[in-house]
Amino acid sequence: MNQEMNGVEVERVHENIVHDRIDYVFKVVVLGDSAVGKTQILSRFVKNEFYFDSKSTIGVEFQTKTVTINDKVIKAQIWDTAGQERYRAVTSAYYRGALGAMLVYDITKRQSFDHVARWVEELRTHADSSIVIMLIGNKGDLVDKRIVTTEDALEFAQDQNLFFSETSALSGENVESAFITLLQEINRVVSKKSLESYGYRKPNGDATLKGSKIDIISGPELEISQMKKLSSCSC
Repeated sequence: MNQEMNGVEVERVHENIVHDRIDYVFKVVVLGDSAVGKTQILSRFVKNEFYFDSKSTIGVEFQTKTVTINDKVIKAQIWDTAGQERYRAVTSAYYRGALGAMLVYDITKRQSFDHVARWVEELRTHADSSIVIMLIGNKGDLVDKRIVTTEDALEFAQDQNLFFSETSALSGENVESAFITLLQEINRVVSKKSLESYGYRKPNGDATLKGSKIDIISGPELEISQMKKLSSCSC
């Protein structure tokens, strides 16, 4: 069953979706310290599920979900990276090709928020300069154990030009809206880049984008290496 939220149709589809229906494939990475709920947030968004016996992610895993934004069918390929320090060198290779990032901290653990600045620095070192970053304060259901205030997080997000939301993977509050906001902004950035790349102009001087597709090509060992423009179009 499809859902609609803020004009965005969210399609719950299987992996065997017909390729010709996909206009864009966006790679998104989910980052943050261990045990902040990264995997749970991803599971809530993709499957609307929460696992009470969830274990720490080892290395990198990814899941996909397809949504429709501005009449474009977008497949989000979301990579769940381990937050443990010993995996940092492994996950850094996966920033390449990422168009968006969910940077997650636990509102009940000050240290996880204090490390956010380091994660932002790493993202901006290894990822494309136009990457869209959403700061997420997770475990919003544990308000009685809150350590990190909304005001502190919002101030940091504004200072670093990040989007910001507080979520609860347990209840699902704000999880889908946070991902949709991220994907909408990625779509805006990609559309703008496409306009600049093609350089098409209307008679009045405004740019317009002719039908095209952007896909992300998977390389060996689950590494996404680059974006590739497809010559054909089924728009």
